Amino acid sequence: MTVQIAPERKAPIRRTPPPPQPDPEPEDLSSFLAGPNGLDLVVEMAHDLRSPLTSILFLTEALHQGQTGPVTEAQQRALGLVYSAALCLCTAASDVLELARGGNQLVDREPAPFSVLEVFTAVRNMTLPLAVAKQLELRLVHPVPERRVGHARALSRVLLNLATNAVKYTDSGFVEVAARPLSAARLEFSVRDSGRGIDAATLRSLYQPVRRAPADARHHFSSAGLGLAICRKLVRAMGAELQVETAPAQGTRFFFQLDLPPAKSLA
Repeated sequence: MTVQIAPERKAPIRRTPPPPQPDPEPEDLSSFLAGPNGLDLVVEMAHDLRSPLTSILFLTEALHQGQTGPVTEAQQRALGLVYSAALCLCTAASDVLELARGGNQLVDREPAPFSVLEVFTAVRNMTLPLAVAKQLELRLVHPVPERRVGHARALSRVLLNLATNAVKYTDSGFVEVAARPLSAARLEFSVRDSGRGIDAATLRSLYQPVRRAPADARHHFSSAGLGLAICRKLVRAMGAELQVETAPAQGTRFFFQLDLPPAKSLA
């Protein structure tokens, strides 16, 4: 009797696929920023900057108000400068984040009752240290009745950006944040300063996010016009148009008109 032994079966050889190759690293930062993930990197950097800057603002304000002990006049001036520098950097970081989202998003999708005085007071508190450091008068002019229905957050953002710019580029005199009634439901908001005014060349490209800096280093606005570009977008999202009046050595006035009915009329 012959016994046949089946040949031994060999297990198939499984080939492990090679690990995925990482994307080639860009040669420099400019190459990465020009790539598809460049905007994500800018947004992350803006987030990373804004968080510690916000902490600096709160801590500096607490010191400036003497919450941790007496503060001399010289220390108050120094703290005001620190606060102002942090505020400008924090605003720039917020502008980058806002522009990455389109720059015209109304956080409050539906109009709601708000206090014009509270909005103005918040803007004043944020810009006052810089104004004090430069010995500028900071004026508030608000309407009566001052409780209105509208988009408070967008309005606050626009006024804060305009007021910060006005204080930053005004060397002497005043900055005024005002809301004047044109009718029972319509208000004109404005930020006016006694600065040097805006030259014609800068005025033509005022709302461009990035513009070429003029030869004069002491021009009215920086070459990064993110804040003004966002202000214009937000004002348009609220149904208005941001306008400007300016003259050499006569100062500058930004203004816009909004329909904001008195809050009690919707009760």
